[in-house]
Amino acid sequence: MKFIKWLLVVIVVLVLAFFLFGKSYLREQTKKNSPEKTATYTKNGMDLTVKYSSPFKKDRVIFGELVPYDVVWRTGANEPTTFTTASNINIGGKSLPAGSYSFWTIPGKDSWSFIFNSEIPDWGVTILSGGKETTRNVDADVVQINAIPQKLSKSIESLSIDFEENDQLYLSLAWDKTKVSVPINK
Repeated sequence: MKFIKWLLVVIVVLVLAFFLFGKSYLREQTKKNSPEKTATYTKNGMDLTVKYSSPFKKDRVIFGELVPYDVVWRTGANEPTTFTTASNINIGGKSLPAGSYSFWTIPGKDSWSFIFNSEIPDWGVTILSGGKETTRNVDADVVQINAIPQKLSKSIESLSIDFEENDQLYLSLAWDKTKVSVPINK
């Protein structure tokens, strides 16, 4: 009986130590392999920010293997990618109110979905699934937009999420030999 009490005490201390110290250490270590990046756009009455962690390709097949087709992806590494707009905008033909959102995607061979969700979970995936299952609450989805992926001739080594402006502003995601973009308007 005494052994079981000591065992329980040791387990509780280890769990507390993990949550107090280990979690931040693990986040710091993962960011070495997938550094944090921020993209901003502050023109034409818009103030937009995307924060994400950018994993590297490392000779892997990305879409269809590392990131499976037709499954919700946390879109990036570490914590969920966040998208913030200071004003109401129109993205991909749909209204997105001012606020901060978690940004998810469903990659497909012929079509992708971009999803903006009002909840920003702590990690975005379940640890027990090895990162294969997301913690996204579907009921908190605010906007979902479909986009057609573009094949790139040259491979991009690390995930890039950015704002591109030509005759139109786009939110663009590019990695490996795939690029997907959706238009943004005020």
